[in-house]
Amino acid sequence: MKDFVEMVNRYFHLRTAHSELVGFWSAELGAMNKVVHIWKYDNFAHRTAVRHALANDKDWQGKFISPALPLIEKQHNEVAYLVPWCQLGKPPKEGGVYEWVTFQMKPGGPALWGEAFQAAINAHINTGYTKLIGVFHTEYGLLNTVHVIWWNESPDHRAAGRHSAHEDARVVAAVRDSVRFLESQKNVLLIPLQCSPLK
Repeated sequence: MKDFVEMVNRYFHLRTAHSELVGFWSAELGAMNKVVHIWKYDNFAHRTAVRHALANDKDWQGKFISPALPLIEKQHNEVAYLVPWCQLGKPPKEGGVYEWVTFQMKPGGPALWGEAFQAAINAHINTGYTKLIGVFHTEYGLLNTVHVIWWNESPDHRAAGRHSAHEDARVVAAVRDSVRFLESQKNVLLIPLQCSPLK
């Protein structure tokens, strides 16, 4: 993992020359030896063109991909969209930590659970202890998956805020309404890498 992160910080400018990197993080809690990165594409044709260009980029292939492959145990990718009621946010300052929360919702899509889920997200936003970065819904990958990215000043600040939120009647009511559509949830605490635009 250490060698991989060093390679990312040294050579990832070769990758970002081809398309926009939203964020790149390493897992601190909730997973081990794992990185998460988000890329922005205009459409599927744009992604295809970028992938073709990367396959033919000798510097990228030689300096990063070939040396990195022996370090990678497995890789997973998804296509996801920001939900219509959310815009990609930015933290109020550099530093802090990110929380990547994955919700597996019941089949039916946002038409079934979207309103209740949005209300639960807004209830947490309204407490003021955390900053919403984005809410993404999968199009390819495991369907009915929603990824929510939050920013907090520190793990302790997040813990204190969560504790207060759980005592807030508005949050409790909104969460109680949304969990009837929930199959499972996984939380991972993420630390941004040096190359990450979201820091």
